[in-house]
Amino acid sequence: MKIAFDAKRFFNNSSGLGNYSRDLVRILATSFPENDYILFNENQSEKGKDILNLPSVFFVETSKGTMSRQFKMGIDAQKTNAGIFHGLSGELPLKWTDQPIKKIVTIHDLIFMRYPQYYSFFDRMIHFWKFKRASVQADVIIAISEQTKRDIIKFLKVPEEKIRVVYQGCHHAFKENQSEEFLHSVKEKYLLPERFILNVGTIEERKNLLNVVKAVNGTKIPLVVVGKKTKYFKKIEKYILKHQLKSQIIFLENVSMEELAAIFKLADIFVYPSFFEGFGIPVIEALFSETPVITSNVSCLPEAGGKDSVYINPHDVEDIKAKILFLWNNESERKRRAEKSLVFVQKFNDENIAQDLMSVYRQIL
Repeated sequence: MKIAFDAKRFFNNSSGLGNYSRDLVRILATSFPENDYILFNENQSEKGKDILNLPSVFFVETSKGTMSRQFKMGIDAQKTNAGIFHGLSGELPLKWTDQPIKKIVTIHDLIFMRYPQYYSFFDRMIHFWKFKRASVQADVIIAISEQTKRDIIKFLKVPEEKIRVVYQGCHHAFKENQSEEFLHSVKEKYLLPERFILNVGTIEERKNLLNVVKAVNGTKIPLVVVGKKTKYFKKIEKYILKHQLKSQIIFLENVSMEELAAIFKLADIFVYPSFFEGFGIPVIEALFSETPVITSNVSCLPEAGGKDSVYINPHDVEDIKAKILFLWNNESERKRRAEKSLVFVQKFNDENIAQDLMSVYRQIL
């Protein structure tokens, strides 16, 4: 089997869609090395270099030209005699020849339709046009959660039988047993406190960090935040300065994947009160790290968190505070939930995802 991928995000994105793309190709190439996996993009980068070293993974430079991703990439894939073209980020090329090739697109979320206030009018129009066109072109749509599947049916008017749910995995660093020496070195490098709660993700309004900051106010519980700052950070900073919380909250950026995995393992609790997610990879990163999770009772987050995570109303600061204090002060409860969640999260391991993906590819052919 020869499978072509739109690898723009694979090579260009550090998190989110980039991690999804790299993990998907790595998982497939490791589990099913008998196939050829061809990555199409205008150029390569350092990202995913280790995956490109796998014997069944190949890079092909997309033909030059204006909007080559839209007008050249699909035809380039057909020229390699690929049986399947997989768009990994909600898009498919616009132009194809008559040569047979099956088309699959992964749609991660339709947050821009559920929460239009977070997007400009122009971005909403462009996203909708791309996603709608891809959903019409595709032979099969992969949704990364049941929540996303429901949204595709509702907002893009796609028949249910055209959609397959294949969950995401996470980077293998979160599943590895890192040495005590490495954990200690990370703790020292970032001056982490002896005990702390953790929040990970882009610091934007939808992720709802401000309500976590409000929840820890008055508790003296240290909060470590790992994520890229946006203009929303100013709102959080204003609250921190007003309530003299600067010594209680640590912000980290540009943390490597291995260091992030260590920080997850060092944390007592992972808190993720997002208003809406397509899937919520940080939740399963925490569960693989054996760190108990507090997350929102909305969108797909209960799918990712399982029955032994603790759920909150993301709009209710007192609820968030009460659940944090409940776990913070109860070591046996933290341990019980972490152990049970580690069993649950195995449904998102590489082998299961590889089998589910390959099943979609085989069915379509």
